[in-house]
Amino acid sequence: MGRLVEPARKIRIGNKLFFDESGSMVAEVIDNTTSRGRTLRFLYDCPHEEFKRELYALGEAPLPRYIIDNRPKAAGEDFAHADADDLENFQTVFAKHEGAVTAPGTNLHFSEHLMKIMEIKGIQSAYITLHCGLGTFHDIEVEDLTKHKMDSEEMHISAEACKIVNNTKLAGHRVCAVGASVVKATETAVGTDGMLKEYDGWTNKFIFPPYDFGLADSMLVNFYHPYSTLLMETAAFGGYDLIMEAYDKAVKAGYKFGCFGDALLILND
Repeated sequence: MGRLVEPARKIRIGNKLFFDESGSMVAEVIDNTTSRGRTLRFLYDCPHEEFKRELYALGEAPLPRYIIDNRPKAAGEDFAHADADDLENFQTVFAKHEGAVTAPGTNLHFSEHLMKIMEIKGIQSAYITLHCGLGTFHDIEVEDLTKHKMDSEEMHISAEACKIVNNTKLAGHRVCAVGASVVKATETAVGTDGMLKEYDGWTNKFIFPPYDFGLADSMLVNFYHPYSTLLMETAAFGGYDLIMEAYDKAVKAGYKFGCFGDALLILND
């Protein structure tokens, strides 16, 4: 969510922000950067569900800027807003756990109908959790990519997911990672033997060319925007020249970029 504070430069780490007169919604500033704004930790003394209701009342569905910018604005408004349908449409059909600030875009291509077709065809699915943060969308401000700092994101990979993935790999079948976030998570948890390991923790992994991938041999991703860390990871997986050729064709053919756009399947033969 966004809130304007005047003067913002006086908001420092340790300061507390109050969102209403009652004082029931309080946030503490725990990080302060010149280009990325403030990071807040909400403090509340009430049941979790009550806190969620109050939090939702303050904000709206966190749609990407390029979606909001293409929507009609209401009279007197500086920008368009998300609507009630976005809470359902901008959501992964198989998501279970709260924690992400935005939906992983590639997963939006999957519906319950498609999942059932895949199951009938014998395609197994293994589910992991990575709570997507805003760091993926931050601009890169350094020329040397090794010095770019990714924000940490919480991730969990269960024993069940490891069993499905590892048995698939040992049987000689493809392991297809759906989305750049999944690749980031699995590359964080893959062992030196090429097998996926259980994991409960955080990752700030930044993947860019050249990079040797340890787990997946195919990858389904969206068409990402220029200079993004997501595009850099895609180029590392498919090879820079091949991915740039694919993007060139996508632009010429009018493919849609971003969360609700088209998808790119990369196969490593």
